Amino acid sequence: MSYQPIENYGIIGNMRTVALVGMNGSIDWYCYPHFDSPSLFGAILDDSKGGRFQISPDGDQVRHKQFYWPSTNILVTRFLLPDGIAELEDFMPVGLPAHSLRQRDGATLAPLPPGLQLRT
Repeated sequence: MSYQPIENYGIIGNMRTVALVGMNGSIDWYCYPHFDSPSLFGAILDDSKGGRFQISPDGDQVRHKQFYWPSTNILVTRFLLPDGIAELEDFMPVGLPAHSLRQRDGATLAPLPPGLQLRT
């Protein structure tokens, strides 16, 4: 996998830490449990050794769209494919323990089998 441009990342956080989520559904930067803690995922700095967590559909004809639900810090990544749309929501609830990084996925128009990739 190659590096993504910085503008392809959305940011989620809970006032203790943040994560960078790429338009491809990859969490490429996440420090735990605080901003100044060591990174758990650091693919934004080293693509081969940095580690990432990624949920994305398989296929070559995938288009991406990323936005925040209005007035929230819920980042929505949509995967647009010829036979349907898959959606991934990333957020960190405020007021819960720092390890409350959440990813939720669901198919919007058709069930799509996601490809799951975890590199540490």
